[in-house]
Amino acid sequence: MFRLETQRLHVLAGNLQWLSFTSAEVEAVLDRLRFEALARSVESAAVAAEWGLPAQAALNELAAAAPPGAWPDVLADHLEGLRALLRQLDDAARTGEATLRHLGRPGGPGMSPGPCAGRGATAQPDTAGVLDQLTMAGNIERALAVVRRSPQPLLAQYLGG
Repeated sequence: MFRLETQRLHVLAGNLQWLSFTSAEVEAVLDRLRFEALARSVESAAVAAEWGLPAQAALNELAAAAPPGAWPDVLADHLEGLRALLRQLDDAARTGEATLRHLGRPGGPGMSPGPCAGRGATAQPDTAGVLDQLTMAGNIERALAVVRRSPQPLLAQYLGG
């Protein structure tokens, strides 16, 4: 969430030169989350097997089947905390996507027409300005694609909903 919020704040502040960098940071976090999901699945499957549940048991099922003692409360608290974090992540992704979509509109910040060289009807667009616009449009599209990957459907499934 921190990286998504950082990206959104840079965009709102007009620091568009950082958009490519912040997108790469969000993407790196998403890659780490994919690895962590795999590790969680392996560990969770081992616990599920030990407690007589199927390997793909959700966290709420693990909490319900936990042996008496501290585990039911620990897992229930963990489930509640992860659900709250997942809601916050979804909200941050939606807000970030809305901010980036606004940025990509014609006339939005960073997308204004570039200056023209020459005079009168034969004026040609400034090549550097056009290139800057195309680069910014590409950075915005990449940032949007990365933000759209932020929701964690496998985590939601693991949490039992």
